[in-house]
Amino acid sequence: MDKQILLEGIDPLEFYGINNAKIDLIKRLFPKINIAARGNSLYVQGEPSEIAAFEKKFALILDHYYQYNVLTEEIIIELMNAGVSSMEENGSSEPDIIVFGNSGKPVRARTPNQRRLLDESGKNDLIFAIGPAGTGKTYTAIALAVRALKNKEIRKIILSRPAVEAGENLGFLPGDLKEKIDPYLQPLYDALQDMIPPKKLEEFLKDGTIQIAPLAFMRGRTLSNAYVILDEAQNTTVNQLKMFLTRMGLNAKFIITGDITQIDLPRKSHSGLIEALKILKGIKDISTIYFDKKDIVRHRLVRDIVEAYDKHQEWKERAKEKAEEQTKAKKESDQED
Repeated sequence: MDKQILLEGIDPLEFYGINNAKIDLIKRLFPKINIAARGNSLYVQGEPSEIAAFEKKFALILDHYYQYNVLTEEIIIELMNAGVSSMEENGSSEPDIIVFGNSGKPVRARTPNQRRLLDESGKNDLIFAIGPAGTGKTYTAIALAVRALKNKEIRKIILSRPAVEAGENLGFLPGDLKEKIDPYLQPLYDALQDMIPPKKLEEFLKDGTIQIAPLAFMRGRTLSNAYVILDEAQNTTVNQLKMFLTRMGLNAKFIITGDITQIDLPRKSHSGLIEALKILKGIKDISTIYFDKKDIVRHRLVRDIVEAYDKHQEWKERAKEKAEEQTKAKKESDQED
């Protein structure tokens, strides 16, 4: 009996090993069948019962590779001999693990609000994640999108950001359009690079499975079978965010992230995020999660910095209120005179 097994999305060097060391190990573990590797396919010859046994155990190797993005000879021996998925042994069934990144490193929901975002993503198709820098709201959202892609729940990931400064400064940056825009989108690339092997990420970006683009590029599109994340949404105008939200198609998940204390729009512009939170409040199947200083997972100083700025802002507001009260009192006194 002859059998062909397609190996989708593998890095041949990582999967087969240097000088085919890993695939040669697999051949030695199954001496009763002939195994030949050509490109992204395995060709297997032997008795039907032997091939069936091989496929069952080989599936464990593939599952491990797709989840952890790494494969060693030790792991191959463990999986073949024990017949137990390394994923189960290492606790990937833990509820706070979202996905396994490069080198098998788990990406976890590490704070209460990150866990809430994880839970709400299974219940609602539109989620607002609001909070200060460093709370992991965007990173967690991207991890959820990568997991959905790996599980084939959706066909593509679409990540977007408004380039607020683009209208004034973009033309002065060197390079073509992509080179001008990429600096605004780099934080999204950084998160993806933690979770998807470089060659696979490059393939996804080339074939459109993963799309990263400024918000303006969303106009006129219907986004279906996709996980869609809009980052830095506090810098959208009311019309921009309305345009984005109405792009939602069938089998789509939308996560909108933003920090309403860091609005970079011109002074007279209204933030689309603040307006949307008011307008859409109470609609069923829309969830809003407010992250706070307790969710900050960057350097410990980030929490202190955010708290210091918050206190300074409170002081400014109190000073402004006091000045307004004094002005009002003076006007009333002048009128009495």
